[in-house]
Amino acid sequence: MRHQLFRVISSLLITLLFLGMVANSSRLPLISQLEAMAYDTRVRLTMPRTADPRIVIVDIDERSLSELGHWPWPRRQLATLTNQLFEHYKIRLLGFDVVFAEAEKMTHLEALPDLAHKYLNDAEPFMQALETLTPLLDHDRQFAHSLADRSIVLGYYFKSNGEVAGIGSLPPPLLELPETALSDIPFLQPHSYGGNLPILQKNAQGAGYFDNPLIDPDGVQRRIPLIQKYGTALYDSLSLAMTRHLQTSPQVMLEIASDIFDEPNLEWLRLDGIRLPVDSQGAVLIPFRSPGSFTYIPAVDVLHGKTDPKLLKGKIVLLGTTALGLTREIATPVQSVLPGAELHANLISGMLDGRVLQQPGYVSALELLQLFTLGLLASLLLPRLSAIHTSTAILLLTLITLGFNLYAWQELQMVLPIASSLLLLLILYLLHMGFGFFLESRNKRQIAHTFGQYVPPELVDELVEQKDNLGLEGEARELTVLFSDVRNFTTLSENLEPRELTLLMNEMLTPMTRIIHSHRGTIDKYMGDAIMAFWGAPLQDPEHPRHALQAALEMQQELQRLVPHFESIGLPSIRMGVGINTGLMNVGNMGSQFRMAYTVMGDAVNLGSRLEALTRQYGVDIIVGEALVKQLPDITFRELDRVRVKGKTKPVSIYEPIGLTTELSSQDIRRLDAHQQGLDYYRRQDWTQAETIYRELLTDTKEELLCTLFLKRIAHYRQYPPGDDWDGVFTFQSK
Repeated sequence: MRHQLFRVISSLLITLLFLGMVANSSRLPLISQLEAMAYDTRVRLTMPRTADPRIVIVDIDERSLSELGHWPWPRRQLATLTNQLFEHYKIRLLGFDVVFAEAEKMTHLEALPDLAHKYLNDAEPFMQALETLTPLLDHDRQFAHSLADRSIVLGYYFKSNGEVAGIGSLPPPLLELPETALSDIPFLQPHSYGGNLPILQKNAQGAGYFDNPLIDPDGVQRRIPLIQKYGTALYDSLSLAMTRHLQTSPQVMLEIASDIFDEPNLEWLRLDGIRLPVDSQGAVLIPFRSPGSFTYIPAVDVLHGKTDPKLLKGKIVLLGTTALGLTREIATPVQSVLPGAELHANLISGMLDGRVLQQPGYVSALELLQLFTLGLLASLLLPRLSAIHTSTAILLLTLITLGFNLYAWQELQMVLPIASSLLLLLILYLLHMGFGFFLESRNKRQIAHTFGQYVPPELVDELVEQKDNLGLEGEARELTVLFSDVRNFTTLSENLEPRELTLLMNEMLTPMTRIIHSHRGTIDKYMGDAIMAFWGAPLQDPEHPRHALQAALEMQQELQRLVPHFESIGLPSIRMGVGINTGLMNVGNMGSQFRMAYTVMGDAVNLGSRLEALTRQYGVDIIVGEALVKQLPDITFRELDRVRVKGKTKPVSIYEPIGLTTELSSQDIRRLDAHQQGLDYYRRQDWTQAETIYRELLTDTKEELLCTLFLKRIAHYRQYPPGDDWDGVFTFQSK
């Protein structure tokens, strides 16, 4: 409980830390970077992947420059291009993603009056002809004439640093403001501008800036300001100016609302039915389409009339460039380098389709609510859960967070922050998994300490992996128990020195324990010369009867190998009896507050001890119970007797293991059949037939103790018949 409380408090403190960062708008750089990555991922996952046929980019590309000459092109050539677009291709709207700030150099035209004065004495016919021809030779005027009375929006740029004086001419502003109006709204306010020639601006229907001052810290363009404030007027971007010219009413209205502190906050721009969500600076998130959504046509092909008119008729056209050295290379979420004209094409397409995402000021409150909810749920749930359930819970909370975020993105067109929430879940997950790992490591040490004395070290790892099923508190389970005891140990110990007795026990118990461990057995205890072990706990072992029997057989073989060794060091040879029984037993950590032991108890355990004691009576090394025999059908057992041990009223059959059925010799089979026949005659009280068989077995097999036991019983029953209701069970009066 103390550990759970610590984990709850730690989780809540981490949650409060995240809430404080969001509330104070003091995000860590890592969170801001993760938020940008999450935004880019959502853009790439949800952006339209179809072409937009409404918008075409006439490209001043490398081939056009190669064929038409370097930039800037002569203004008469641009006039021809403009006329070609409107007269031949019938386009709807043309926007220039370039600026024409300087007049074209016409040095030959400027020299003509001086030549006429010097060499022609200002001849009147020549001067009249010059006055008539001059407008025709003024290419800037020709270009301006091609702009007149057409849906054309020129481009220009603002500058936030450098000289204060502007170059060229600005278009009429979007909105004139009184000097103090909207002074609390943090519009971008550039210091200067680079505009078009006054004659060009005067003839065009409008103009919009194409600079992109809002670059994120990672160098990626995700937003673009639709309006900037210069002086006391608001000016619109190229994309907004072009979109306005497509509407019936080009007027733009600002929607301003008060925030929770009653401060004015710009939220929307309304344009003839189109409602554009903007941030406090008047910027929008660019509604990107997938690369390749817009058709690029080389300018040289348009100029020479080589383009299919169907590609341009009625289209919105942007004149831009992809040529190296001319293009503004802009990094975006969808492409590492995107031409500026395509950036405006994406924004125009999104505004026309109503796909501009909003990120209003109150998303911070939603983020706080989301962080609080996730942090509270995780803090209360995770300390109570296991590792797998903790992982499942975190995965579920993550999926819910992602699902809600994507729903807001797709259905509500709202960008909700997600990085801080996911990072909070990750930190809480690592906290609880780390704490769980610490507790698990401590539990492993406890389990290793508890069971290291019972099972071999190589099984401890298995134990800690299955700690939920160890049953330390006690449980009933089918197990197999083994008891081994040295024959005549009391007599042996009386004839040995203490040092020799200790040596004998160590030399015997060490290999016996190793054998038990090698067959996945658990040492319960040593009782002087005796060993008690069991199988099937603490590790589950479906083959516990087989493993116990294999251990018993190997223990007897090892004892035979030890006899010469004992003799060589002056110790007596010994024999050992083993009793094995399978049945339902109680297993667990039992004892007192002073000493605990992992052990087994129950009637099946007591019977195992009685079976070991019976090995002395029957002269065999191993005796097993009938429950074990039933579980090993591939092994042949010899039924020794049916007995009623002391303290029990229910009789049991006892058996001696012989070996694998497939490996028995014909002699073994004959001996087993003979013994079974003798036992059958004995139980039918056919004393004569039974005696004959046991005397033959005594001669053939030298099983003196077993055969003598039954011959003595037969002699007793002849003198004192057991009666017709005798069931063939022999009752032992002692252990």
